[in-house]
Amino acid sequence: MPPTISIVVPCYNEQATIGLLLDAILQQTYPRSCIEVVVADGSSEDGTRQAISAFQAEHPDLPLRLVDNPGRTIPAALNTAIAAARGEIILRLDAHSIPIPEYSTRCVEGIVRHKGSVVGGVWSIRPGGDGFIARGIAQAASHPLGVGDALYRLRSREGPVDTVPFGSFRCGLIKQVGGYDESLLTNEDYEFNTRVRKAGGVVWLDPAIRSTYIARASLQALAQQYWRYGYWKRKMLQRHPGSLRWRQALPPVFVASLIGLGSLSIFLPPARVLLLLETALYILLLAGAGLLAAMRRGSPLLMLGLPLAIATMHVSWGAGFLWSLVSGRAPSHG
Repeated sequence: MPPTISIVVPCYNEQATIGLLLDAILQQTYPRSCIEVVVADGSSEDGTRQAISAFQAEHPDLPLRLVDNPGRTIPAALNTAIAAARGEIILRLDAHSIPIPEYSTRCVEGIVRHKGSVVGGVWSIRPGGDGFIARGIAQAASHPLGVGDALYRLRSREGPVDTVPFGSFRCGLIKQVGGYDESLLTNEDYEFNTRVRKAGGVVWLDPAIRSTYIARASLQALAQQYWRYGYWKRKMLQRHPGSLRWRQALPPVFVASLIGLGSLSIFLPPARVLLLLETALYILLLAGAGLLAAMRRGSPLLMLGLPLAIATMHVSWGAGFLWSLVSGRAPSHG
């Protein structure tokens, strides 16, 4: 018999996408008799629980349990779901994700062949809505200017990496390195994988393990998301300062330079010149990226949508990181 697996899913108000995930799990090539699904829900108010119940009634042959997550955060949901899981191998998925049919099989193969303590794959990004802004956000989420060298977003080669989205691992790994850090409202995967690597484990990326991730639909939602990323990344660095990567340092440096030069320009004319040059170069860089994307995709409106999305990501991430340096107030985790 192949190893039993538990697919754990944190969930809160995901009525629009939870059905897509559950349908994708139903299509997995891994033996269904070896699969269970555990959804940890933070008291959804939009019909998510009813959608899950309807799926359970329609597909009783797929073991699916809905457990309560009173903490209403992603790391708390993951720990709750893992505690309720019975499988030998944990597969962490997201209510915004759609794994390919071979996803579970390839994750298990990577673990059984000892490629890594944590095994995961790459993302394809789907727009979260209609319109050029949603398309621009989806493109930005997999563009080097938006995500730097985050290999799981760039379809890299197979091999060891810092982190993967939706990693899979043997259940015993939790006993070895501990569960997800519930004091962090984001960056929980990165922080968990950092502890795995510090314990001597390997985080393995296999581009054959693919899932589609549904991106945010508006600039406001994107800004809120990346503000939280920046804020909680600084908190994570207090625990693991050596985990900082260049792509993560640039946004706060950029935002700090805008604030600093903007303040100095009130009194010092040279600061105005530097601020103007920096802003102009940044706009030109984003405009060039937008033009190339528009030409490659045959979508002229990407000339506007992509630069707006990337700028929103940079400024929000950097501002959240800087705010965490001067404020102990936690942002919303919704």
